[in-house]
Order: sequence, then structure tokens, then C-alpha cells
Amino acid sequence: MFSRIAGTGSYLPEKILTNADLEHLVDTTDEWIRSRTGIERRHVVVPGETTTDLAEHASRRAMEAAGVGPGDIDLICVGTTTPDLVFPNVGTLLQDRLGIRNACPAFSLEAACTGFMYALSVADKFVRLGDAKCALVVGAETLTRITDWSDRGTCVLFADGAGAVVLKPSSEPGIISTRLHSDGRYKDLLLYPDGVSKGFDLVRKGNVGVQMKGNEVYKVAVNTLGQLVTETLSANDIPKSQLDWLIPHQANLRIIEAIARRLDLPMERVIVTIADHGNTSAASVPLALDTGIRDGRVKRGQLLLLEAFGGGFTWGSALIRY
Repeated sequence: MFSRIAGTGSYLPEKILTNADLEHLVDTTDEWIRSRTGIERRHVVVPGETTTDLAEHASRRAMEAAGVGPGDIDLICVGTTTPDLVFPNVGTLLQDRLGIRNACPAFSLEAACTGFMYALSVADKFVRLGDAKCALVVGAETLTRITDWSDRGTCVLFADGAGAVVLKPSSEPGIISTRLHSDGRYKDLLLYPDGVSKGFDLVRKGNVGVQMKGNEVYKVAVNTLGQLVTETLSANDIPKSQLDWLIPHQANLRIIEAIARRLDLPMERVIVTIADHGNTSAASVPLALDTGIRDGRVKRGQLLLLEAFGGGFTWGSALIRY
């Protein structure tokens, strides 16, 4: 048994923050941001808008596309690094919002920008084992809540959004394989340096945000993702020429272009949303996937390679016959 994607959905907050807007916040320019990241604008939440809010909108759209209702969903798995609460987890909050009353398992997991890839892999295993017949998988973030708006090296990057997919069983391969990795030795290159067991000490002092050593992260990301895409195709004995679409994590346009070159793919066969979405962390890949499907570029039967890289470091891929 395999799992297949039965429907996708996504959601972006209504408020838009442009590069020109950021010029009034920090010492930066539209040209500097575009040339180094590829980002032109990003969507951000407003006061009172939460990760669960975004996840709910994306999930309803995915469920509508899949033709399923609340009574059909028997697993909820959410990838996020910005939960509404320490607990209950976003999965259970989403379960309640959607009116799912069948006591199915609902949980969140955190793997930074790779969160959706991890969640997709977990849900895929549930379906393959017969433990789920209709799984809702979500990547949702309000990353601007943990952004330091005085740090011009990071505040220009991050944004908010959510993407979701519904997985169902299939006798033919849909999700062909997933590959997950991590290496904690790089923990100090990209992190949010505070949390519950630290007593939120830095939060209380008011001087904390995502911290990143950009040049080092870039080098590791390019090398690691390059190896990952090669590993994914080789493990499944699939040549690069058979790949229809690369759907990458939208962190930096230069990283995306480097991976496309590794695959000998023209950029016309890469789903790129970074200019309009920015880096939405765990929401990045499902947002790009839904964009490609809804605008008609990604079609049934095509071969897709999804990949992401995040703090930890974590990284992962999914080879999918859509």
C-alpha cells in the first residue's frame, strides 16, 4: 500500500510587508534584499492572528480539494516551530477548529523549516501501515512572531503562512519515498536561543529573535541539499531526466538555483514562490506545491521532488508521483 496526495490547500495572511516597507525599519534597500534573497514581499500576521488560524484555512481548502469532510480525517500531523501554546499542540487545536470528533491522533512536530517534510513522512508511514486512511498534513508558521525586527540580516527573510495536503491510500505509488536527516553539530548556526526549560529568560528581557550565521548556513545548505537530491533519485533508481518538477523550500533564490543546476533542471521546471512569500519555514514547501497545482503547472501523473533544509540542522525530501 502507498499514500497519494488527494488534495492540497494553502493560506497567506492578508497583510503584506514589502521590501520598501522594511527600508523604514532597518538599514537595508529593496535592491539589496532582492539581489541576495530573491524576496520582494512577504505576508505577515496581524495581532490576534495565530498559527492555528492559518492552518485552519489551508486545511479546509485541502479537504475541499480532496472531497473529504471532518468525519473522514483520521490523522492530523502538523509541522510548526511557532505553536499557539506550549500545549495543547496545534494538531489538537486544529482538530477542534475543523470539527473532527472521532478522537483520531492529532499532534505537532518541530523540525524548523523541514517540519512539513517530517510531518509528511510520518503521515505517509501511517497510511502505508494501514493505520490511517485519510491523513491531514500541515505546515504552518507565524515566524514573524519570533523575528528580531532590528536585525537586518534576518528580518528581511521571514514570513507567515500555511500549506496542507490530504493523503489517502493507493495501490500505486504516490509518495514513492521520503528521506529525512539531521545533524545537531550545526545547532549554533541557525537557532532561536530561548525556550520553556530556559525560563524564557531572553524573551522576558525583550532582546531575542531568530539568530543566523547566513554565510555558513548558505554553504552547508547548498552542499547538503545537493547531496540530498542525488541521494533521493539514486535510492529509487530514477534518472534526473525523468523529474518533472522541483518544489524546494523557499529560503533563498540562489540556493534554489544551485539545486536546479545539480539536477540539470531549467528554472522553468522549478516552482519558485519566494518573491511573493518569503521564507515561511515549515509552510514553505506545501505553499509552493499548492501554488503549482492550482495554477495548472503541476499535473496528475507528473514526478515531483520536494526538499527542505532547516535549523538543527534538519533536511528532508519526498519523491512523489502526483
